[in-house]
Amino acid sequence: MLIIGIAGGTGSGKTTVVGQIINELPANEVTVISQDSYYNETNHLTYDERCKINFDHPKSIDFDLLISDLKKLKNGETIEQPIYSFDVHNRISDTLTTSPRKVIIVEGILIFTNKDLRDLLDIKVFVHADSDERLIRRLKRDIEDRGRDINEVLTRYQDTLKPMHLQFIEPTKNYADIIIPNNKYNTVAVDIVRTVINERIKDDI
Repeated sequence: MLIIGIAGGTGSGKTTVVGQIINELPANEVTVISQDSYYNETNHLTYDERCKINFDHPKSIDFDLLISDLKKLKNGETIEQPIYSFDVHNRISDTLTTSPRKVIIVEGILIFTNKDLRDLLDIKVFVHADSDERLIRRLKRDIEDRGRDINEVLTRYQDTLKPMHLQFIEPTKNYADIIIPNNKYNTVAVDIVRTVINERIKDDI
């Protein structure tokens, strides 16, 4: 099994890069696990309290469960991956049954902040994008997909996202094996990662 980690700031285009990497790869050989599924369970908090959670701090992630699930997959076990709802800022009761695959892609802004998780990753990829570009993408996503108010998004960006990015996310670029600029020139880097995956799949046949 090949485990690939893809990190980068919010709105950097990680999801797009993941799509580019797995494009043309056998669908039954690759699975993607999102860090967002592993935000801490917050049943003990009210909705208003959950709204104040700093989701860009490493403490917001249940790394123990994420690491445990990755180890189970690596051992050939099927897991019940949690499902997180940004509407209620909490996990829902449903889970996603996830089976082992030859390639596991772990994607998220904070995945390189945890050493035990980094040690499980065979390849670490960091997606880089200009801060203005990331803000624009975050605005579009939170307003269109998550029903957020523009003032709420801008305030959170200024008070939380930007300082957390500088403190926790940007420094993890140093752990990356490959840094992908998320622009029209990222084709070579994406092709390299896809080639490595294809070779691993062929070797395991």
